[in-house]
Amino acid sequence: MMCESNPIVQREAARRRTFAIISHPDAGKTTLTEKLLLYGGRVDVAGAVRGRKTQRAATSDWMELERQRGISVSSTVLPFEYRGLQLNLLDTPGHHDFSEDTYRTLMAAECAIMVIDLAKGIEEQTEKLFRVCALRRIPVVTFVNKVDRPGREPLEILAEIEAKLGIAATAQNWPLGTGFDFRGIVELPSQMVHLFEKGSGGHRIPFQSVPLPSLVPNMLAPSTSAPGVAERTSDEVELVASAGEPFDRSRFLAGDLTPVFFGSALTNFGVEHFLERFLCHCPSPGAHACDRGRIPAEHPHFSGFIFKIQANLDPRHRDRVAFVRVCSGRFRREMEVLHVRSGKKLRLTRSHRVFGQERETMDEAFAGDIIGLVNPGEFQLGDTICEGQPFSFEPLPQFSPEYFAILRCTDTARRKQFARGLAQLIEEGAIQQFTDSSAARAEPILAAVGELQFDVVRFRLETEYNTRTQIEWLPYKLARWPRSIEGTSTTIKLPYSAKMVLDQNKGMAILFTSKWDAEYCAREHPGIELCEVRQQSTQDIDRRQPIPMR
Repeated sequence: MMCESNPIVQREAARRRTFAIISHPDAGKTTLTEKLLLYGGRVDVAGAVRGRKTQRAATSDWMELERQRGISVSSTVLPFEYRGLQLNLLDTPGHHDFSEDTYRTLMAAECAIMVIDLAKGIEEQTEKLFRVCALRRIPVVTFVNKVDRPGREPLEILAEIEAKLGIAATAQNWPLGTGFDFRGIVELPSQMVHLFEKGSGGHRIPFQSVPLPSLVPNMLAPSTSAPGVAERTSDEVELVASAGEPFDRSRFLAGDLTPVFFGSALTNFGVEHFLERFLCHCPSPGAHACDRGRIPAEHPHFSGFIFKIQANLDPRHRDRVAFVRVCSGRFRREMEVLHVRSGKKLRLTRSHRVFGQERETMDEAFAGDIIGLVNPGEFQLGDTICEGQPFSFEPLPQFSPEYFAILRCTDTARRKQFARGLAQLIEEGAIQQFTDSSAARAEPILAAVGELQFDVVRFRLETEYNTRTQIEWLPYKLARWPRSIEGTSTTIKLPYSAKMVLDQNKGMAILFTSKWDAEYCAREHPGIELCEVRQQSTQDIDRRQPIPMR
C-alpha cells in the first residue's frame, strides 16, 4: 500500500519503542520491569508509581490475585519516556497457564527481552515463549539475571542459548565475578568496568567506572577471592572478544542472533547500562502484514488492532477496555474509524493511556503506542480499526486448551450476574468456550491452557460479580480445528470418546480425551487437517467449506 508519508507521523513513529518481557516464572521478570520504570522516571522507588493523584505503591501486578500468589496472571501496558524516546513496555505472564495472553501480547511487540536465571539457565516456559518469538521473527535481547547469586558459568549460559534455542548469542557485557564474588559489569565494546556499591534494591546504585586494563584488586571490595576475580574476568573477556560471535544488527532484526547482557535486577547491578544498550538495539515500529500487503508505520492513515480486552480494570468504572496497538498513522481522540469486522463507523470518544491499573485521557497516539478504548461491546480480540480503504491485520491465534470443565453458579439468584461476568471474561480471552453442536440446550464447556486459569476466572467472578461457582472437570485434554485439504469435503468418523463442538466464534472444533485419539483420527481422515492452532477470522469461518459429521 503506497501513500505519501506524513513527516510528523514519521518522526513520532521513529521515537517509539514497543517491547515485551518474557521469562519462566521466578526468573526476575517483574523485578526487571520495575527497575526499568525506576530508571525511566515513572517510579521513585521500585514499586511506587509516580501517578497523577496519589503516590500509592503499584506494580505491573495490579490484580489482587497476582498480589496474593506472587505471580503475573495478566499482561500489562507500562508506557514511559526515556532520553527522548517513548517506550511502551508490555509485561507478560511468565506462568505457563497464562501463555495465551502472552502470545497475544507478543503480536503487539516489535522486540522482546528474554530474562534468564543464571542458576537455572533456559527453562521450559522461556523456551516456549522464545519459539513464539522465533515463529513471528521478533528480535530477542537476552538479560541473564541474578549474577550476584551463585549460579552457572556465563560461558555455559551462552553455549546453552545457542544449543537449546538454535540462535547465535553474542555477549554485550560481562560480569566481574559471579555469586558472592560479583563486583561489577564490564562493557565489552568500550572495555570499561562499572564497579557497583551494594544498597537498597529499590534505589539507584552509585558506581565508579575504570578501564579494564587499569583494574587492580584493591579497587574491589574485600574478599578472599577478590584478587582472582580481576584476572579471571580479563581472561574471559579476551576469550569472548576473540572467539565469540560478533554482533550483526541485520541478523538480530531477522531473529537469528541475540545480544546477551548480564546483571542483577534486584540490586540494580547493570540495569541502567542494559536499558541504554537495549534501546540502541530495539527497533522502532515496522510494517505490519494485512490482507492487502504490508502497512508501514509511517503510513498517513491511522490503523490498529485489538490484542487485549480487560474487564473491570478499575472497579470504580466497571467497564471494559480494549487495548489497541497502533500500527500506522496518527490517532486523534474523537476521530471516526472503520470497524472492519462489522463494517460500522465508530467515533473513538473515550480513549486512555493505560499504565498498569491507572489510566488517563489520551488525545493522540502514533505507531507503536497502545491505546485503551472503553469497549461498549463492539470490539473482539483481533479486530482491525482503520481510516481509509478497509483491510484486516492477521488474526490472533487461538491455541488448543488442555483443561476442560463446566462452571455452574451455586446461587440461583445470581445467575444473571454469573452469565454477564462469564461472557465478559470469554470476550477478553481469559477462558475459551465450546458448545455441544448436537445438543440444543447443553451447558457451555469452558477450556483453558492451564488449570490456574480456572482459578482466576472463579476468583474474578466472585470478587467482581459477587458470584460463587462450582466446577465439574471433564475428561477432554485437547481441541483440534478440522480443515479440508485442497477444498475436499470429507465426513469425519469420531472416536467414541471425542465430541464435535462449536467454539465461541462458531467455528467447528473437536475435543479429544487423548493425543493418541487425535492422531488416530488424523490418520483415518487424510483429507482433513486437524489444526492445533485456530487462526481463521470469523469471516474465514463463514466462507470455509463445511465438514459434515456422522
